[in-house]
Amino acid sequence: MCQGGSVISREAVSETPNSRRDILQKGAAIATAIAAPAAANAYAVPDLNYPFEALEPYIDAPTMKIHHDKHHATYVANINKATEGKDEVDILELQLNALEAGPAVRNNGGGHYNHAFFWDEMSPPDEAKKTKPSAELEAAIDKAFGSFDEMKAQFEARAAPGALFGSGWVWICASSDGLKLVGTPNQDNPLMKGVADEVMYPILGLDVWEHAYYLKYQNRRPEYVSNWWNVVNWDKVSENYAYVTEKKAGVPVRVSRQELYSRENELAEVGSTEARNNLRCDDRMTGLLNY
Repeated sequence: MCQGGSVISREAVSETPNSRRDILQKGAAIATAIAAPAAANAYAVPDLNYPFEALEPYIDAPTMKIHHDKHHATYVANINKATEGKDEVDILELQLNALEAGPAVRNNGGGHYNHAFFWDEMSPPDEAKKTKPSAELEAAIDKAFGSFDEMKAQFEARAAPGALFGSGWVWICASSDGLKLVGTPNQDNPLMKGVADEVMYPILGLDVWEHAYYLKYQNRRPEYVSNWWNVVNWDKVSENYAYVTEKKAGVPVRVSRQELYSRENELAEVGSTEARNNLRCDDRMTGLLNY
């Protein structure tokens, strides 16, 4: 188990000092590899937590499949190309200096993070309607917008074509001055330094690119935005709010199952209960194993 960032093994340790040192060195090497993705194929599209058709009738299955398997996958392929041979950086950490890194990282790194964030804040309508903002989030919404309904009205107005021209995203973010409503063009997000007056931490975000809704709604973006509330998982949004207010950091996004299995295989090769537990004490690894 973990205590103060260290591990106390539940098993008696019988290795000789040399073999023990070798095992821990190997464990440290694997921990370094786990701390960041492999440079050649650093990022991967996470699986959805629900079937493509699960968000019907508000978001149709063909749109979800194309959006996830084609559009998101393209951003992932392109950010892998853009970062190949460079220092390995977690996709969340990549956001901060994305503008300085150039268009390839800004557009594709943002596209990957934004979509991975987006999938996880939604759930099937029958499940979504059972969720609600936490007491803390409800109080923050009331303070910033006056009421929950007023927040939704302002959000829908910000997402309208006349307010956010062309492609982009609309976000509710935690800032230094409470919750704020932010619209960003293309694949920018408020985690990126220079996009807004300050770096902010999204807790809710909506994709208003046409590829997110056109098959079902054509040019009726306001209808798409209004219907989207039916699939918002407010339990997840509340978790996001609790995380960013405590950590003062962006919400981590899931890796793919393929990447998780690969890392579990690496753990299995360590050979020592203590070394494996050391790896699992890493915050990021713990998040991967418990999603």
